[in-house]
Amino acid sequence: MNQLCLFFRLGVIGLLSVMGGAGSLCAWAEESRVWAVQVPYDAPPVSPDVPDVSIPPNKTPLGPDELKRAEALLPLLEGKQEFWAMGEFVHLGESSVPVLVKALTMSSPRIRYNAIETLLMMKGVAGVPALVETAKEPSELSRVREHALRVAVRLDAAKASEALELMAKDPNPSVRKAAAFESRYIRQKAVIPILIPMVSDEERFVALSALQSLWILTRHETEFHDWDTSTKQDRAAWSSEWVEWWDINKETFEIPEPRRPKRSL
Repeated sequence: MNQLCLFFRLGVIGLLSVMGGAGSLCAWAEESRVWAVQVPYDAPPVSPDVPDVSIPPNKTPLGPDELKRAEALLPLLEGKQEFWAMGEFVHLGESSVPVLVKALTMSSPRIRYNAIETLLMMKGVAGVPALVETAKEPSELSRVREHALRVAVRLDAAKASEALELMAKDPNPSVRKAAAFESRYIRQKAVIPILIPMVSDEERFVALSALQSLWILTRHETEFHDWDTSTKQDRAAWSSEWVEWWDINKETFEIPEPRRPKRSL
């Protein structure tokens, strides 16, 4: 008995008796044909164009009153109005960056973190030197340093590389991991000798991040090693392969062009 017959047997018991049993109904179902019917369809109405009522960021230097306003916004980067204050800085534009970077030295970690995020939102490239100094500051909280490096890389990767060498040797493994991870976005030859010693880092997740960044930047294929279960001694031995490769190729090596994702068919 096919599935169609079973369906009719279970679902339409009363109809079976009317038509003289299951056999008649199954025969009728098998002989029947299915005809495609196009249902009328009305497309939804086109929405009218909505006018752009957003206020573009300021492009001109700030006047005395606007500077005072920007200064007054700094304490508001923490608290119930912090998102509003961040939006105000974005509206004031990159001309407000000299005021905003003052927040990077204020006592509240929340204010410092939000100032970094605001620089990213406004694409404040002029604030990258201050971000680099924050990332290099050993007394700063690790999460603030990591965010400062991340935003600096996104805004101007070439200038952000200045913080890598110091952060790669930091006692905090989270800071070292941030340096190892963000290095893959800095397409400079000088990054390679910073990453290679990190492959033998005592913290496995730092070593793995450094290794992945090296693969991305160099596309150098090494022999297979089980890095996920490796010990510090294993990584120290395996990193010697990278040292030997770099000694041979450092004079002629050039960072390859980044790979573009394949388009899905």
